[in-house]
Formats: sequence, structure tokens, C-alpha cells
Amino acid sequence: MSLILVVALGSIGAIAGEQAMLKEAFKSDFLIGAAVNKAQIYEEDADTAGLIKTQFNSISPENVLKWGVVHPKADTYDFEAADRYVAFGGKYHMFIVGHTLVWEHQTPAWVFQDEKGNPADRETLLKRMQDHIHTVVGRYKGRINSWDVVNEALNDDGSLRQSPWMKIIGEDYIAKAFQFAHEADPQAELYYNDYSLENEAKLKGALELLRKLQTQGVPITGVGLQGHYQLDFPSEEQVDAAITAFGKLGLKVMITEFDVDVLPRALQYRGADVTLSAELQPKLNPYTQGLPDAVQQALAQRYAGLFGVFLKHRGVLARVTFWGVTDGGSWLNNWPVRGRTNYPLLFDRSGQPKPAFDAVIRAAHSNSPQ
Repeated sequence: MSLILVVALGSIGAIAGEQAMLKEAFKSDFLIGAAVNKAQIYEEDADTAGLIKTQFNSISPENVLKWGVVHPKADTYDFEAADRYVAFGGKYHMFIVGHTLVWEHQTPAWVFQDEKGNPADRETLLKRMQDHIHTVVGRYKGRINSWDVVNEALNDDGSLRQSPWMKIIGEDYIAKAFQFAHEADPQAELYYNDYSLENEAKLKGALELLRKLQTQGVPITGVGLQGHYQLDFPSEEQVDAAITAFGKLGLKVMITEFDVDVLPRALQYRGADVTLSAELQPKLNPYTQGLPDAVQQALAQRYAGLFGVFLKHRGVLARVTFWGVTDGGSWLNNWPVRGRTNYPLLFDRSGQPKPAFDAVIRAAHSNSPQ
């Protein structure tokens, strides 16, 4: 879609006086999801919760199912927020995603240590992983439809990340995690989830990893491309190639944490490593008073192009989930630079649809099956 066309479309978000709905626009193509936070789960943020109910048919939890929240101490589980999350999804008849079971971040230090604070041994850590997965997945058996079982196990060069899981257990920790999740809920879909899988080296490493797991008979259902994109990167061709490659493995593909960063890059790095940070500088935060129209239209064009790629892969691509609902709640306001004003989503800080929303709706109509 050309920039001129996006501008000419104007606001098409309302049809016959009613707000267009993402979930309806793509109902024949794939699920449309949003990552939700605690205030939305509890419906304390009523306006945004209303957007979630109206626009989306799938939800992912930003934090309430991560290990540090749900299992903060060896003898303590806290399911209050997670229960509310699952109840929210059930109440509004949504496809519910569990995120995430095995990740090196937001996992308490005790998980990887013995009683003296030294690294735990393989058997101890495997048992803790098994107990955690059986307890958490088992609690929501038949209610949570899919799980991001292993999150971000690869380096940017495609090699296995030397996380505590890898160092203590060995590379079979990935297969074990999927095994334990399948034992706990044989009907749940089980995914591997990572960022920058569009990059050639990491894509190659991910394909090798997933082929190996399949050869071993590991019960893996699909792969999640996080989709933390920028206005100019990755290219539509790279996204297309990645979806095609994973689809050839017979796996479902999801875009799991979708957003488009419109701000100047603070680092040369183009991934989404949560440990990285940079100092706030005025040149890195240029749009504090609002997004210029030219950038707003470029964002709309970018979303239209990416959804054109996604729609090409309907049948393989099962879900597109945005990482957040409105611009104000996006993690990109604080990563990799805290305190910035970013505009990466389809709804603005007031919950109103942006030109990017209109462009996405138009893409659905323009690319609908004949």
C-alpha cells in the first residue's frame, strides 16, 4: 500500500456509524490478540478493558504468569492475578495464551541455587522445572489454550544462549520443558517464542533447533515471532521468509508481541533484549508533544505492509498479538530508554484508533479471500 493511498483513505475506522473491529475484520484469517496488564485484567482500567473486549479475540498476559510473579518462593505460589486473567479471557470467550514457562529473566534467583546460594545441580533444577510446569499448566488445564513454553533461548547468532537453564541442565532443558508441559495438559498448544527470528543467523539457528526437537518427537506445536519491529526493519521480505520457513516445518506461526517502534534507535542493536538500556537524551525522545503527521502516515503504511505479509500466510499464521493495547501502556516508552514517549500501537493514549488502525482494517478488506 502506498503512502498516498493511506493518506487518501482518511478515517475508515467507522463503518455505518459503528467502530470497525479488528477481530471481525480478520475473523476468516487469524486471531487478533493483545497483551494485557493487571489493571486491565481486573477491569480497573475500564476504558482499555472495553477496547480489549471489543477489538480482540485472544489475550496474552504481560507478567502475571511469569515465574517471578506466580512462584516467587520455593514453597509459595500466588495465583490470584493469574486466576483473574484466565477468568477475564473465559468471560469474554477469548483464546487464552500462557506466557511464559521457562525464561532466564523474571525468574527468581532461588530457582537456580541450592540452600547455600551455589548453583543448583541438574537434577534439582529439572525437578523444580517439572514441579513448576505441572503445577501452573495443570491448574489451567483445558482453560489456557496455548503456552509459550520456552522463551528466548537463542543468541542473535543462532547459538543457544548460555542461560542458567542451559548451564545447569544442558541443551535438553528445552525438550524437557515441552515434555513437562505436554504431560500437564496434552491438549494445549505449545510454542517456542523469540525475537529477531527474521534475522538470517538467528532464523537459521531457530530452524535447526526446531528440526532437532521435531526429530526427537518433542511435542511442539508452533513458533512465536515476537514482532518487535521498527519503521524500517526488518523488511517485509524478511518477515515473509521467516514465516515461510517455519511453516515448511509444519508448525503454526504466531506474531506474539507485535509493535512498531517509531523513535530514533538508541542503540545499534536491533533486537529486543530486555537487559539493555540507554540514557535518555532529547534527540532520542523527539515527539513528546505528539506524533508528526508524516510519521503517523509512515506508521500506517508500515502496518499496512506487514499485515499484507501476514494475510499472505493465512492458514499458517494462526494469531497476531499486539504487545499492549494503547500507546500509553506500551513497554517501548521505557525500553531501551526510560521515560520516552512512543507511539507503536494502533490506539493512541486516549484509546482512539490511529491512522494505522484504519490502514490495518483496509488491509483486511483489500486482501480478503476471493
